[in-house]
Amino acid sequence: MTSPAPASALTQDELKAQVGRAALAHVVKGEIVGVGTGSTVNKFIDALATIKGDIRGAVSSSVASTERLHALGIPVFDSNEVEELAVYIDGADEIDGRGYMIKGGGAALTREKIVAAQSRRFVCIADSSKRVNTLGGFPLPVEVIPMAAQRVVRQFARLGGMAQVREKDGVALVTDNGQHIIDVTGLRITDPLGFESEVNQWPGVVTVGVFAHQRANVCLLGTPSGVQTLRFD
Repeated sequence: MTSPAPASALTQDELKAQVGRAALAHVVKGEIVGVGTGSTVNKFIDALATIKGDIRGAVSSSVASTERLHALGIPVFDSNEVEELAVYIDGADEIDGRGYMIKGGGAALTREKIVAAQSRRFVCIADSSKRVNTLGGFPLPVEVIPMAAQRVVRQFARLGGMAQVREKDGVALVTDNGQHIIDVTGLRITDPLGFESEVNQWPGVVTVGVFAHQRANVCLLGTPSGVQTLRFD
């Protein structure tokens, strides 16, 4: 019989599966769970299918997650049908020591922020590479109305950021909401709350990918030695 791999040999994919399974402990039985988007969340959705009889269903933050949930037999509700969610479980591109995050690498940041705001608790699931001291190393996604894209690019330049419209197959990527994504590098976000509030006021910005007002309450961090639980309440 083959022995299990030592913890130190776990791949990033296995770390994601580990935190996806650990997140099941935060799912409230008999309720609807908020489900995010991305490769780590896909592992959570797979784990959620093992207890789908214990929940009413899910509210999803993207078309991709909705399709995966449906394929596994988990009912998906429109967010407008649900007044409040007990918990929202999603990944992050970066998370700092206060539970503030950068999200949106998968281009679903607007819907993710909506579902997060609808939830009483936000449980972030991530591998240890996402833990940072200061946000900004990962390119900051910003969803924008297409006609405002270049004006927003110039506005970030005044802050010292280098921004460009995200492309897919040589053309501007279109989000599930029919908008574009700008990715910004060169930022060091020391005041996430203030930064999020400021950028959200810029004309043409739909959502900025800083999650400070909707920060994580808990982070389940996959590490070589197991799942580490960080609490920010």
